[in-house]
Amino acid sequence: MRKTLLILSVLLVTTTMLFGAGQADKPEQTGPSKVSMYANITAIEPILERYKGESGVEVEYTRLSTARYVSTILTEVEANKLVADVVQGPLSILEILREYDVLSNYKAKAAEGYPDWAKRDGTYLFGIEYVGLIYNKDLVSAAEAPKSYMDLTDPKWKGHIVMPDPATHATTIGWLVGLREHVFKSDAEWYRFLEGLAKNEPMLVASFSPTGAPLASGEKKIGVSMPKYIVTQAPAPLDYAKISPMLGSPRAIAITKNAPHKKDAEAFLEFWLGASAASQLATDVGEYVLAPGVYPPIPGIAETEVIPIRELTDEEIQKWGNEFGKIFALK
Repeated sequence: MRKTLLILSVLLVTTTMLFGAGQADKPEQTGPSKVSMYANITAIEPILERYKGESGVEVEYTRLSTARYVSTILTEVEANKLVADVVQGPLSILEILREYDVLSNYKAKAAEGYPDWAKRDGTYLFGIEYVGLIYNKDLVSAAEAPKSYMDLTDPKWKGHIVMPDPATHATTIGWLVGLREHVFKSDAEWYRFLEGLAKNEPMLVASFSPTGAPLASGEKKIGVSMPKYIVTQAPAPLDYAKISPMLGSPRAIAITKNAPHKKDAEAFLEFWLGASAASQLATDVGEYVLAPGVYPPIPGIAETEVIPIRELTDEEIQKWGNEFGKIFALK
């Protein structure tokens, strides 16, 4: 499991004290202005190019997968060779890095208008990886689209749904548990939803990425997917069911404690959290951002409540993955 891999990665390196000591005396580098960014968000190159054009500072972007994120950074810290000025990833990963004293407590002025829960001692939640019910509007009218999550159990959707496999896809497991905690009034109602959804025999795929194509092509009518695909797969005829709340995992960003290019990193973080970059993330990538008043160009999204879900423990992911696997196998 994903979190198990993170924990094992941490165990492969030395203690927190050694990490801190290895970085304590590392001086800030001099030379041409630049920022090194380790991240797992995709499709941000246009934003980095615009920042370079406006500031003259190049941002060197290194994409790290979630599975090797922690081990890569802590190994570099141990060797006193961490080159990252800025790190971006799931909140759970940055919380691990903070426990190992890798992150700074920089207070970003650009985040002053963000909700209080999005600011955590120098770690900033700038967006939510939101999940909703997406449909092909050439095949499904707005009137026919679900008005509640329970509507997805209507037999009319049998054979017409696509979604990530709830037995193996951690984010979908977290989303379903989030529905239990934030949407359904009782466990009995939640289980009726799960069983009804399973009876509709959804196409199960590995992650959210493969859900977009069958919806865009009309192979499937509706799916548990990401509203950002309405933007990134335009002009495909996609829309989303206007159901509140929508749930999603928080995206986070921070500056490393001993950033080699500290001043440039601070300036870049201010830019990233500001309305201009947030607007580009929303407009070009379809991200749901937390900058006040900024929304993706999706009709109705500003009126839809989007809330973050908690990160499940490894034990919870295993438990619920096994449970969902049994439910969806029975159909």
